[in-house]
Amino acid sequence: MSSHPSTPNRLTIPPLLQQMRWVADPIGYMQTAVRQFPDLFTCDLAGFGNTFIFANTPAAMQDILTNDRKVYAALGDWNRILSPLIGDYSVIMLDGDRHRKRRQLVIPPFHGDRMKAYGELMVKLARETFGQLPFNTPFLARSAMQEISLQVILQAVFGVYAGDRAQKLKQKLAALADVFRSPLSSSLLFFPSLQQDWGAWSPWGKFLRDRQELDELIYAEIRDRQAHPDPSRIDILSMLMAATDEAGNPMTEQELRDELMTLMFAGHETTATAMSWALYWVHHLPDVRAKLLHELNGSDPSDPLSVLRLPYLTAVCNETLRIHPVAMLTFPRVVQEPTELLGYKLEPGTGVCGCMYLVHHREDLYPEPQKFKPERFLERQYTPYEFIPFGNGARRCIGEAFAQFEMKLVLSTVLQHFTLALADSQPEEPRRRGVTLAPARGVKMVKTGEM
Repeated sequence: MSSHPSTPNRLTIPPLLQQMRWVADPIGYMQTAVRQFPDLFTCDLAGFGNTFIFANTPAAMQDILTNDRKVYAALGDWNRILSPLIGDYSVIMLDGDRHRKRRQLVIPPFHGDRMKAYGELMVKLARETFGQLPFNTPFLARSAMQEISLQVILQAVFGVYAGDRAQKLKQKLAALADVFRSPLSSSLLFFPSLQQDWGAWSPWGKFLRDRQELDELIYAEIRDRQAHPDPSRIDILSMLMAATDEAGNPMTEQELRDELMTLMFAGHETTATAMSWALYWVHHLPDVRAKLLHELNGSDPSDPLSVLRLPYLTAVCNETLRIHPVAMLTFPRVVQEPTELLGYKLEPGTGVCGCMYLVHHREDLYPEPQKFKPERFLERQYTPYEFIPFGNGARRCIGEAFAQFEMKLVLSTVLQHFTLALADSQPEEPRRRGVTLAPARGVKMVKTGEM
């Protein structure tokens, strides 16, 4: 990767220190850099051996995400940090034509009866999960939301509902998702030298064994389906198994496994985080909760999906994803031929990222960006490069519609059926969890009533 002299606005902190700060405190790292260089800065993240430009204006975002592939190509090396989790053959790891074709295969089919079935499942799981919580006993909202999103993924993606394999899949998925729960354990992904198997008690050794057990369950499920095809199934695994490329070839077992891992981690972890942040803000700000309940109480009780069109609920979900985007960066690109970005000349080989977190905290776009104000989404329409929680362009998150659907349905169901309160007077802070940001303390709450 180039460290060309024309690399603009370069941070002067030693590269290893930069990487340690990026892993331990990514928000502090970005905020410090952006105070020095507001729109664009160059960082040296030593472990990647890379010089990277982080850009955070809507114009730069648009340029990076929609520019010709001759100028910016996807940078596979950076995505390699996800490889231990999701493998090398999923849509995230592919580039160019292979990426485009796979993307068409894996975009979940969102229409009609299937969406209605998924919606009913989400409402049922939200009521069951919160219904089982004891009264006046602290619980972590993020754990409750993980339980819901994991069940949704198992049923919608895998099509497994009950039985021994379903239970084992759930346990292993939860265990694997929890490996990178803190900045310290996340450092295993960012510093390959720490990826040492010193037996089942070592962090990496435990991860490898958990992953192996999960893989065995996934391959058993795939082979079971191959042996007993059932055309009536509507889960995403069945759909992926039925899909073929233009030569008529189906996806290999390895490709299926990697796509499933991607859908499970991208769809389960991230949605649970977003939903727990939404619960936090709604209960942290009583006015927001009162307004939202007023709107929900006026919705059509005979049609649970009617809440999807409610403007204030949509604004609350959008403001949650603005103030705490689960992903901080767009997928990185690498410059292919000399180009300009915000007036700076870039040479081939330079890595470029759009920083979604910093765009969402720009004072010129979002006055008082640290304040949670859903009204901003009712007062103005933001462009897809000003509000960008799911990325954009050719690598926009394929689960975007599904995640927003789940977030709205679960949040509205919980608020309409349960009375909750925050059990911790300390403000909740975002902290690194793997490659995402999640509530540091998991949003501690109590259930005080049921409607």
